[in-house]
Amino acid sequence: MSKLSIRDLSLNNHRVLMRVDFNVPLEDGRVVDDTRIRETLPTIEYALRHGARLVLVSHLGRPKGKPNPTMSLKPVAERLRMVLDKELARGENVGFCPECIGPEAEEMAGKLEQGQTLLLENLRFHAEEEANDPKFAKQLAGLADYYVNDAFGTAHRAHASTVGVTRFVQKSAAGLLMEKELQYLGKVLRHPERPFIAILGGAKVSDKIGVIRNLLDKIDVLIIGGGMAYTFLKAQGEPVGKSLVEGDKVELAHQLLKEAKSHKLKFLLPTDHVVAEKIDANALVQTVGSGHIPPNMMALDIGPKTIEAFTEEIARALTIVWNGPMGVFEVAPFAKGTFKVAHAIAENVGATSIVGGGDSVSAVNAAGVADKITHISTGGGASLEFLEGKKLPGVEALTDKK
Repeated sequence: MSKLSIRDLSLNNHRVLMRVDFNVPLEDGRVVDDTRIRETLPTIEYALRHGARLVLVSHLGRPKGKPNPTMSLKPVAERLRMVLDKELARGENVGFCPECIGPEAEEMAGKLEQGQTLLLENLRFHAEEEANDPKFAKQLAGLADYYVNDAFGTAHRAHASTVGVTRFVQKSAAGLLMEKELQYLGKVLRHPERPFIAILGGAKVSDKIGVIRNLLDKIDVLIIGGGMAYTFLKAQGEPVGKSLVEGDKVELAHQLLKEAKSHKLKFLLPTDHVVAEKIDANALVQTVGSGHIPPNMMALDIGPKTIEAFTEEIARALTIVWNGPMGVFEVAPFAKGTFKVAHAIAENVGATSIVGGGDSVSAVNAAGVADKITHISTGGGASLEFLEGKKLPGVEALTDKK
């Protein structure tokens, strides 16, 4: 990587401002899923082991630039304390500041000792964060000597805590999680082992246009499932009933199919479908072939023939990128396709597999195969933009290696 790493910084007795992604789900003031906290533990542990005085900053939710008690990071500080105590026996050294800038934040950060951690309150309680306001960024930077970004999930946002702050510190570096994300995603774009397949699902073609275009000359096989498949099938002239279709993207889908053909790309769409009149656990479900979706029904999952074709292709691959489910997997009758794809990827132990996007990550967790995936990306929007070939502001802002 051409950017400085936390490993390149002399951390001992220096204050380090670390941008983390602690945007975790809360219920009744408690953290219900601490995956994102645990993902950044290696970077936190590295900093503390090397004598840093650590100041953590994050956003949580969308408080629209105003304090909102339901989106306070205080419960996150409590969970971090528990996790650090269990994993590193350092829980007692975690403090929480009810502000992220101003005198109280400055005082608490200034009193930090080596090996101590301070989590500041939600950055987005200030509208200046998302506006990348220089004064706000300078106040954040004033809390530390160095800056480390370990929040890949926010790297596609040019905010004060991801971009602005880098202008006011001595050095800015990538954390270990950020490095890991860039390493895996960068490798599949630059030096993938072949066959290289991309599996794209989810509701909308419009969310994945950039990814499809950027991958056309890089991959060997493109598999499309989920709601977005029906815009492509409509573009091929197939009746799709009441299935989800982006009417204004049908012509674009037709164009993408032509582009795929010109690249001699194997392009797989569903050939049979699990359909119902509505999305309901008790809905009357049937399986039909392509061209036979009844006018009053919608396709909500891929059928058995499609599952077989997709899983056979997955078994042959040496590089796999998956973003987006094959159907409405949250509802039991429409979960089989997504779970079968998850298991097929997990069972291909010879392949490098990368899963990104919130729904796909939820699917591999629900299928019980997360530990068999080579890399699960923590950044939904950021990983998509990276796969589109876009530069990420939060990465570009880091200090270049000399």
